[in-house]
Amino acid sequence: MSEPGDIQTVVPHRRSEQLTLRLFYGWWIVAAAVLLQFVFLGVSQSTVSVFLRPVVEELGWQVWQFTLGSSLAVMAGALSGVVVGRMVDRRGPRLPVLGGALVSAVCLFGLGRQSSLWLFWALHLCAGFIGWTLFGPLVVNTTINKWFVRRRGWALAIGSTGISLGGLIAPFAMTLVVDSLGWRNGYYVQALFVLVIVAPVALLMRRTPEDSGLRPDGETGGGKRGDALTEAAERRSYTGSQAVRSPGFWLLLFGYSMNQAALASVLVHAVPFATDASFSRRTAALALAVNGLGNLVSKAVWGYCLQRFPPRRLAMAAFSMGGAGVAMMLLAASTAEPALLFAGFFCYGFGFGGTIPISEYLWVSYFGRAHIGAIRGIAQPLTIIGPTVAPVLVGVGFDLQGSYRLGFIGIIVVYLLAGLLVGISRPPRVLSG
Repeated sequence: MSEPGDIQTVVPHRRSEQLTLRLFYGWWIVAAAVLLQFVFLGVSQSTVSVFLRPVVEELGWQVWQFTLGSSLAVMAGALSGVVVGRMVDRRGPRLPVLGGALVSAVCLFGLGRQSSLWLFWALHLCAGFIGWTLFGPLVVNTTINKWFVRRRGWALAIGSTGISLGGLIAPFAMTLVVDSLGWRNGYYVQALFVLVIVAPVALLMRRTPEDSGLRPDGETGGGKRGDALTEAAERRSYTGSQAVRSPGFWLLLFGYSMNQAALASVLVHAVPFATDASFSRRTAALALAVNGLGNLVSKAVWGYCLQRFPPRRLAMAAFSMGGAGVAMMLLAASTAEPALLFAGFFCYGFGFGGTIPISEYLWVSYFGRAHIGAIRGIAQPLTIIGPTVAPVLVGVGFDLQGSYRLGFIGIIVVYLLAGLLVGISRPPRVLSG
């Protein structure tokens, strides 16, 4: 019986050249993506708010000082993305994923040991720059985009269920750990989790199907429809320098930067927002889990729709649902109604669920798959301006006013503006030299 990574030779007269799989290896890449993105979100974003109040209260910090740590990690990850994207295009994802696992584990262990604000910030910078970023969406989805063309919508949607599971499981599980064992042990648990899951999964990763004698989607040769689609996609591939000269690049970049700003702000402040509205920490953590549930169940919908509807319209629909969810959260805060809080987080999570598959589909449909890692890497530093700054501003607003109301209204406005920018974007018309 063959192992998951086995690639078998089946054509006698071209044994050294033509390779195939009983199950197309791209689906193993997708399975790896589920696990990697689950761990990525669980240690980098979805549990930040679980640690916020215990760390701030024990160490005497302000809310904005704590949230700056996660913002610095996001910023550092975006800066390293310029190099990492090119590395994945040229060398593949295996070494980045393995290296990211080791560095992340060290940094998380350090977060559990530290009591210094400067060290807290430095560890987040390191984890973002060469840690969990290396097994996050940039690396994972760049790889999926190279393995699929016709089934790309489904592959991206399935792969991003890891994000959904990270939002569904990690906040509630880590709340139990932190509340029972303390926040320091919570970071130790995360460090061990990264080593156990991410390091072995790194060994499954491959750069492109062509490296193994395969074709995207598992298509066979002989001039079939799959070949024509692949060749057309390659002809439409832009380099980074060509992509940045198109208006579509900048509209997607700023639209998704604003969307990420809204998403990050809610994730970072979700638990304190709910507890300040008189809900318990367990209820707040359960609301975050409901967000993950909404995110998870949305994947089948977004995957189906990406094969049938224009992705720009889907992006606008996803952003609108996220904004509507935040509006329901505000209403729940004023009425102290748990059902409304859960409904808001579910709606927000359903919109959130479309972020990765729709955005990655848009980027690769605009600019092709050959240099998509480099193009996404170029976009990363500017894409993270929003998610770096916005959570800190929401924290500052809370410190000044003692309320999250104004900050969450701002999040709704940001969602609407993001949908407008992506909605008016268009792919380049001519491939210029």
